[in-house]
Amino acid sequence: MEMTFFFSDRLVLLFDFWSVHSPTGLALSVLVILLLSVLYEVVKMGKAKVLRRALLAVPPNFSQEALLGPDEGHSGDGGGGGGDSEDSSVREREAAQGRWFRYHVGQTLLHVVQVVVGYTLMLAVMSYNAWIFLGVVAGSAIGYFVVYPLLWVGYGGGTSHPVQ
Repeated sequence: MEMTFFFSDRLVLLFDFWSVHSPTGLALSVLVILLLSVLYEVVKMGKAKVLRRALLAVPPNFSQEALLGPDEGHSGDGGGGGGDSEDSSVREREAAQGRWFRYHVGQTLLHVVQVVVGYTLMLAVMSYNAWIFLGVVAGSAIGYFVVYPLLWVGYGGGTSHPVQ
C-alpha cells in the first residue's frame, strides 16, 4: 500500500466490500465521503445549538452544584416559615435539573455521532487516495459554508451577531 497521496480510480475504502474499480464508483464514493463531511459539520453546529439552548434553559442564578444534585450539606433544621417559597424553589431547581439533563443527553449523543463520523472520515483519508481527500476537504468547506450562518438564526435581531 502506498503511503503518499495518489490519484486512482481503484481502491478499497474502509471495508473490503467497499471496493472501487471504476471512475463511476470513485465518483459515488467521493460523493458519499463529501456528504459525510457535510454531516460532520451539521452535527458540530447541532452541538453548539444544543449547548446554547441548554444555557438559555437554565436560569443564570443556578450554580453547577444545584444542577448536579441536591445540596447534601443542607439540613432542614431551620425551624418554621418559608415553606411555600422553599417548595417553589425546590420545584424550580428540579425542573432546571431535568432540562439540563435532557440537553446533556442530547449533546452526548451528538458528540458520539460526531466522533464516529470524524474517525470514519480520518480512516477514509488514510486510504491516501487524493480524490477521497479532496472530497473530505470539499465537504467540510461546503458544510461549514452552509451550516455556519444557521448558528445565528434565532437571536431575535435577524442579522445581528450574538456577541454584539
